Amino acid sequence: MMLAFSSSGWARCGDLLPGASQPAGPKRSITPLDLARLRDIGRPDGALLGGPSPLAVAPDQTRAAFIISRPDPASNSLCVGLAVMDLVVGARPRLIDQGGEMILASGNVRGLITPIGYPAVVTPSWSPDGRSIAYLRRDHGVTQLWIALADGGMAHPLTHSPVDIEQFVWRTDGKALLYAARTGQLVERAADASAALTGYPYDDRFVPAMSPVPLPVATTPLSHYAIDIASLAVRPARGDDAMRLLPDRLNTPLPLPVAAADDGRRAWTVHGSENILSPLLLRASLASGDPVACTDAACRGKFTGLWWMPQGGPLLFLRREGWDLGDLVLYRWQPGAGQPRAILRTSGVLDGCVLARAHLVCLAESATVPRHIVRIDPRTGQAATLYVPNPDFAAIRFGKVQRLRWRTDRGLEVRGDLVLPPGHRPGMRHPLIVTTYWSSGFLRGATGNEYPIHVFAARGFAVLSLQRPPFVAEADANATDADRLNAAATTNWAERRSLHSAVMVGVQRVIDMDVADPARIGITGLSDGSSTVGFALINSRRFAAAAVSTCCLEPWMVNATFGPAFARTMRGQGWPAATADDRRFWAPGSLIQNAASIDTPLLMQLADREYLTAIDVYAALREQGKPVDLYVFPDEYHNKWQPAHRLAIYERNLDWFDYWLRDTVDPDPGKAAQYLRWQRLREEQGRTGGTHDRPAIQASTSARRMSR
Repeated sequence: MMLAFSSSGWARCGDLLPGASQPAGPKRSITPLDLARLRDIGRPDGALLGGPSPLAVAPDQTRAAFIISRPDPASNSLCVGLAVMDLVVGARPRLIDQGGEMILASGNVRGLITPIGYPAVVTPSWSPDGRSIAYLRRDHGVTQLWIALADGGMAHPLTHSPVDIEQFVWRTDGKALLYAARTGQLVERAADASAALTGYPYDDRFVPAMSPVPLPVATTPLSHYAIDIASLAVRPARGDDAMRLLPDRLNTPLPLPVAAADDGRRAWTVHGSENILSPLLLRASLASGDPVACTDAACRGKFTGLWWMPQGGPLLFLRREGWDLGDLVLYRWQPGAGQPRAILRTSGVLDGCVLARAHLVCLAESATVPRHIVRIDPRTGQAATLYVPNPDFAAIRFGKVQRLRWRTDRGLEVRGDLVLPPGHRPGMRHPLIVTTYWSSGFLRGATGNEYPIHVFAARGFAVLSLQRPPFVAEADANATDADRLNAAATTNWAERRSLHSAVMVGVQRVIDMDVADPARIGITGLSDGSSTVGFALINSRRFAAAAVSTCCLEPWMVNATFGPAFARTMRGQGWPAATADDRRFWAPGSLIQNAASIDTPLLMQLADREYLTAIDVYAALREQGKPVDLYVFPDEYHNKWQPAHRLAIYERNLDWFDYWLRDTVDPDPGKAAQYLRWQRLREEQGRTGGTHDRPAIQASTSARRMSR
């Protein structure tokens, strides 16, 4: 979606940087619109730790630049700006450019470039003299290289590439920028246009659920260029210039954490075994190259970042640890002078950390506090807040969040965040909603950001935000690549059974706490989480309502809708072929095969690029008279990105669980058709003898309307 640079467009984005004043007065309830308009720096999911930082520190280390964004559901557009901020407490950023479109991340999925609907991390870059900032900006569907003066003004595009620019770096003299783009895609596009006249051959480039035409291949190499800042002349980048650009991220495995000090010291990580999920081992060497051993337990585990302090200072590293890796711990270690020492521990999130003037500057968030910028003293671990992008959230009254811990039937550790309604008192039982997959950082909308956890709580629901247990194949020495890992997970539905146990034990825990009403429990999920939902509906009768954002592990999905390359991969992992009549295999996991016995009302809100994977499930459930409702959102991906869609999805999920778990409707006339659909589903469910039948209600009334 594009931002139009009219006066009304600028007005919509006038609060991209919020005012300095803090909200006053009594705290209020959170609304779907609060979440839908949340400002972001970097990736909007606290579970995705590591990778490039969205923060760029100036050469003099006194300022940072970053891209800040805020969705605008009313116009279904995104407000985007390049901000610069002094790295002092109480500083206010200033915008030096504003406009452009969201840059979506893409991945290499079975050799194809596949957008996933998730925002890419866009990191600005300071010129060596600190006077200019280069950055990527997308307009009219193409990502170009832009430049702006660090003190403000003069923002303009440097390039006019016909294909997306994917990476860039300053030349060391500051007179040119080096960049990379897949210019070879022009040849691929021309060949596809020619083939379209006679029909595309159906081959591995097809993913029918995502596109009716072939997807671009990931093997198209990056072409390297240099652009002169003064003349804007472009030439191919060769030799040392080309070597300064990073390896192709689409065709290179994600690097493990590594750090190099100015004095030649190094720190790096390696897997402890050939299992790709095995814990990492921390290694270090002195300036002489001599290795330094670390025998402390802190040097083995899940590391998210390494940083050398300047002037011979210690190594800092972040490590995930604790029950189901629920804590982040910052360590300080001087190799050769003792063992690492923990200086900061949090159950929240620290990510995107960069060094500036012997401090660590990070993005931080917690269960009830959205992402903000902090500065950490590496001597004491004390953190000071530098900038809060969403100060209005200080006026919101959140319910209590309690970290729960339990084990699966396999003995694997599981954790979950139990979010209580703000007015909860001991002995009060509430309808419970389970969100699945990850639970880290600010509890926004669970994985995929479609299930508004704190808004559910404000509406009177308790919410169990589930963090999945370790993969069952983590202990399998044969899981040396993704295919072997998934094959181990597929055998006897091992991974699905483990996750089902995690859900069921966690739900029973909340029931035993006298928090959840056992007759009013719902479950939600996207991607792997939606598979958890489907497995739960087949293998239990615990849930009175459910909602999914993607769908479903079925024979047609496995063998057809994601194309021939996906089908071969899945069969190699143990899934039956399309012509196999393997009802025994599918009995624990097929919604279609079990449609007659599933009575839980199911809401599906799916992207247009994925809904074909659900239409057979929808048809089977409707054929059996089961309550299922399906909505399709245009121009969406696995993760839905359009602000208007996200707000609508939030609202409908709230309405759905209100209707089925609380017998409540919203009297908004604009929702009358929605409630008429659901009333008919309820009536039909009653005629077929569904186990979760509840009294019918009128769509035009509301026994207990809650404020939005």
